[in-house]
Amino acid sequence: MSLKAEVLAPAGSADMLRAAVFAGADAVYLGLEQLNARRSAGNFSAAALREAVGFCHARGVCVYVTLNTIVYEDERAAAVSAIGDVCAAGADAVIVQDLGMARLVRECAPGLALHGSTQMSIHSLEGALELAEMGFSRAILARELSLDEIRRISEGCGIETEVFVHGALCMSVSGQCYMSAFLGGRSGNRGMCAGPCRLPFAADGSGACHLSLKDLSAIPELGALRDAGVVSFKIEGRLRTPEYAAAAVNACRASLDGQTYDETLLRDVFSRSGFTNAYIDNKRGPQMFGVRTPEDTARAKAALPRLRELFRRERPSVPVELELTVAPEGACVTVRDADGNRVTKQGAQAPAAAQKDPSEGYRRALEKTGGTPFYAEKIHLGAGTEQFVPAGEINALRRAALEELLERRSELHPIPFTPPAPRAPRRHAGMPSRLAAQFESAVQIPDDVSALSALIVPLAEWESVPEPLRPKTWLALPRLLFGEQETRAARTLETVKDKGFAGCFVQNLSHVHLCRGLPMFGGFGLNAANSGAVETLRDKGVSTVTLSVETTLAQQETIAPPGVRTAVVCYGHMPLMLTRACPLRNVRSCAGCSREGELTDRKGVSFPVRCTGPDGYRTVYNPVPLYLGDKLEQVRADTALLLFTSESSARCAEVLGLFAAHSAFDGAFTRGLYYKGTQEI
Repeated sequence: MSLKAEVLAPAGSADMLRAAVFAGADAVYLGLEQLNARRSAGNFSAAALREAVGFCHARGVCVYVTLNTIVYEDERAAAVSAIGDVCAAGADAVIVQDLGMARLVRECAPGLALHGSTQMSIHSLEGALELAEMGFSRAILARELSLDEIRRISEGCGIETEVFVHGALCMSVSGQCYMSAFLGGRSGNRGMCAGPCRLPFAADGSGACHLSLKDLSAIPELGALRDAGVVSFKIEGRLRTPEYAAAAVNACRASLDGQTYDETLLRDVFSRSGFTNAYIDNKRGPQMFGVRTPEDTARAKAALPRLRELFRRERPSVPVELELTVAPEGACVTVRDADGNRVTKQGAQAPAAAQKDPSEGYRRALEKTGGTPFYAEKIHLGAGTEQFVPAGEINALRRAALEELLERRSELHPIPFTPPAPRAPRRHAGMPSRLAAQFESAVQIPDDVSALSALIVPLAEWESVPEPLRPKTWLALPRLLFGEQETRAARTLETVKDKGFAGCFVQNLSHVHLCRGLPMFGGFGLNAANSGAVETLRDKGVSTVTLSVETTLAQQETIAPPGVRTAVVCYGHMPLMLTRACPLRNVRSCAGCSREGELTDRKGVSFPVRCTGPDGYRTVYNPVPLYLGDKLEQVRADTALLLFTSESSARCAEVLGLFAAHSAFDGAFTRGLYYKGTQEI
């Protein structure tokens, strides 16, 4: 594993890439024009990607390409094409969210490095271990972790870890936010987030923005993060400006070198009334929240001239050795880099006898690497250098040698790529023959559950499940398990494995790793939107996979791989956000809190909030339930899954009755995205 501390900068455009590299970035991440989580950034065509890789590699800078959205079944050809473009450019890695995309990369280009996107919700050691077993070389950790939690993962997972250290903070755990998709059709998991969390959602009806977090800045903590085992320090912001990228890179470089940086300038280029580092410092509270003000915008405009100075000149970053020898036919300059490249340029001007020692002048001439990415790490004066050659001749040879070296370093080194064999299309044959229900608490279970082929209850409430129901009851792990919570869950799993339960309900890769060897039922949090993702989970022992709630009924019909059942969420108040920061803390403390509340948007609509406790997470729910009970004949899956959250036992029984009769719903409801789908560019 590399131990180098890497400053990783966003490159939403060619101008931003240039600014980041000139400011001293060790690596950049960028997206192609599709299948990346910042679809509204400038992004790169296949030709522009090749140019970017050549530019960066010449300067010793890595390029990571973001293919980090969920992928629909009919996008397989586009995904293959994108992987081919990355391989042709010889990029250093791809960043992926979708398990099907990861499977495709391994099939097409086993030599291409895989980085697990923060959209994969890797928030625990078990999740990172699962990535390692899948062949990923790096885990990009969730933003919600404390320094101790980051250390636990970094020291134990056996692969590189990457941590966001500056930029915007999503309110929801990445990959688990469906708010933009459900409220406006623009999916964050598809790179189209409309940022609804920046709008008014008030915990007290005041019109405040209680879902809007300040920007993160952990730049003062880079030394501690490096000591905790973090390899890559990531700057968020592909939708921002070249000035922003340069300022953040400059600050990170200074911090890692133990130097001071201009914190005011960093704040001025972009902030939301300052910064927060509450997650890493483990001091979560109302001080985390903030909005962008007119004063913030005015400061950014005033700071532009100073910011542009940060990348007006290229920062020398590539060490080279230069050697001068002088023969009767003329001077000879040779340059070498650490990668084994060697360029020699021979002059044609015969030397003359020196009137004084010329060595100091030769050294000065060879050191002049300004305007290039090179700096003279070593200078050798070889045979014949006691003779005199004019400085202009030495300068010309040096320039020519460095120009050719830069060209050689810019040469692309494609990665082997083999297109996969075509897949025969498959379609699911019929409507669901099984009905499953997930209960937030065991007390919600109705007396009559004969219509249910599967019940899902919280792992912590396993003792509340009557023994006759256990053979068809799946135990749901908490959707987020931070630090020691994961260890406690593992102990509980060991306790219940012989208690007669059907198995475990899993919602992320940490669950999959924790529950290996046990029967598993996969939830919608796995974001399985294509056959490849379902097949990957099947191969890991998941017998039923709930399809992404961001797929349409027509798309679901085409996801029917052999050897695994599929499920579709057909009822429930959808969890729109999964958060570690508590929006209710803006108006109340944890002491005496009922762990329930609501957020009111600018239209007066109230969104329920439920909390699992101070050390856990919060869920923001859609106020109206999803309902397909009267449309089951149009659903193409094995299982219809019902999600019960705040309903009483009696209400759960009523909803089950509506499904049994295929009746229309008896209140306000939504069809979700099952018919209209997500908006695309």
